[in-house]
Amino acid sequence: MKLSDRLSVVADFVSKNNVLCDVGCDHGYIPIYLIKNGIIPSAIAMDINAGPLKRAKAHILEEHLEDKIELRLSNGLEKLAMNEADTVLIAGMGGELIINILEAGKDVLDSVDEVILSPHSEWYSVREYLIHSGFLIVREEMIKDAGKYYVVMKVVRTADAGDEYSKIELSYGRHLLQSKNEILKEYLLNQIDKLDNISFNLSEKKSEVAFERKSEIDKEICEIKEILSRFF
Repeated sequence: MKLSDRLSVVADFVSKNNVLCDVGCDHGYIPIYLIKNGIIPSAIAMDINAGPLKRAKAHILEEHLEDKIELRLSNGLEKLAMNEADTVLIAGMGGELIINILEAGKDVLDSVDEVILSPHSEWYSVREYLIHSGFLIVREEMIKDAGKYYVVMKVVRTADAGDEYSKIELSYGRHLLQSKNEILKEYLLNQIDKLDNISFNLSEKKSEVAFERKSEIDKEICEIKEILSRFF
């Protein structure tokens, strides 16, 4: 089974020999891939809807892995018990939903070794929630797949308060900035192009609201250019 570029990176974040709980498993591709390649021994694949579980079951049966992957209909982490999994994976959904799942399941997360997250949106809010809710971001990557940008994070529970993130680190990821991630660089250049176009269009409008918005956009462009200067 060949995974997409995005799913390949997500799968790479799962530690070897860990039992996986895949929340929002969709087609079940990641647990199937990890087991077939000898990376993990077993998995629990969960989804809030019956449709994705039905699709996952069909793929699991095709690969003869029904004794390795257990399917559960579950709202977030609701049906996961303490100490059942070493790794929890939550990917392929918006940042706000991921935050809600983490908050609702925070007790059971005390018993796992690591949590892998790949929010499709609201990256700032996810990072902010994590650092203020007893999680430490230990690894982060940005990838581009089918023309879209994605982030993948590995986080662990911590008793320490941890370092505060700056606004820039919350926006773009401390690890990505420190490693001068090439995809982040491309993303930032892309953002400047988009913001330049918005600024130009606003400059042709004469209202006070447009002027104020243009000032905000121009300030954001300057901030991104300052960040980009670190990459060269």
